[in-house]
Amino acid sequence: MILERITRVATTTAMLDYRNHREDPARWANELGISLEAVQLYLASEVVDLHIDSFIWHRVFGYDLGKRHGAAEAGSRRGWLGRSFWGHADLPRIREAQIGAAVWTITTNPLRSAAGRARALLRNVAAIQAVLARADEEVELVRDVAEHRAARSRGKHAAMLGIQGGNALGPNLEALTELPERAVLLVTLVHLSSSALGTTSSPLRFGSDSGLSDLGRELVRRLNDMRIFVDLAHLNRRGFFDAVEAHDRSQPLLVSHTGVSGAFAHWRNLDDEQLYAVADTGGLVGVLYHPDFLAERAASVRASTIVDHLGHVVQTIGEDFAALGSDWDGAITTPPDMPTCLELPRLVEIMLERGWKPERIQKVLGQNFLRVLKALRG
Repeated sequence: MILERITRVATTTAMLDYRNHREDPARWANELGISLEAVQLYLASEVVDLHIDSFIWHRVFGYDLGKRHGAAEAGSRRGWLGRSFWGHADLPRIREAQIGAAVWTITTNPLRSAAGRARALLRNVAAIQAVLARADEEVELVRDVAEHRAARSRGKHAAMLGIQGGNALGPNLEALTELPERAVLLVTLVHLSSSALGTTSSPLRFGSDSGLSDLGRELVRRLNDMRIFVDLAHLNRRGFFDAVEAHDRSQPLLVSHTGVSGAFAHWRNLDDEQLYAVADTGGLVGVLYHPDFLAERAASVRASTIVDHLGHVVQTIGEDFAALGSDWDGAITTPPDMPTCLELPRLVEIMLERGWKPERIQKVLGQNFLRVLKALRG
């Protein structure tokens, strides 16, 4: 029976197991407890995620991105830590969730030497390309809008690569010249610790609250020259505006995964002045899903809280500048009503309940990202 059939998709060396929800959207709506209208609008949209961290666990523990991990049901346990740390996404569930495109990030280990980080980065770029290539009948690496359209026309997930922590590029940024041409789409300048590039927003900065260094400004300029998104997530406020000043204003700035202080004031979140600075470049702000950054009481966070933050972005700088930046598998805890990527249509239900028009919803789900990608790379 169609309702019970599991789609098993053969690849060169891997098999992705997932159910095709397009065959019975009513069943998916019923399982999620939401309207058929929400699921149909979701399925009619191009859904893009700006930040998925699952490769961390492949690198550290051998987490197989081609294997389905955990259970699909909201509230059920996934692995040792339930909704926490990892188990939110993998390629089979990304396909089942009908996520058309995503940025898959390589996170930097700051404890390595500078030269060691550069060597590790180049190994990891090759490794994640190999992992994604194992599912090449379902996944395609893309670098621009034309390649995205081609991959999607073939029914594939369009995967893009990002680097989280510019200190991965080596003491003099030399790894930039060794990366495969245009393979990397974005670089997050700093991560959870400060580096020679600049100061993190995290309390782990352990030092003066300085901004972006001269080397950090040089990185911004070189990323501009290479048409790589400058990602300002994790950067402290002073460094944020240093990067804005150094940046080529003809290119869109990106904040791949953040909360916003207008919905909840927190060291991790952007204030309204920062939102305007991104919008002034035609850029994009992706909202993440970690409860500690979304509300005073993390236990109270639900999928609706994510929409609160998206709503503040929309109300402040407009509907053309908001996007999804989950941070799945980035050592986060997800809301109990949206524990994995499979519950993503619940966001659409909430948006509809708040009176958002389908055009706005589709912009936030993915069209806004495609606009900035075209602006950067054509």
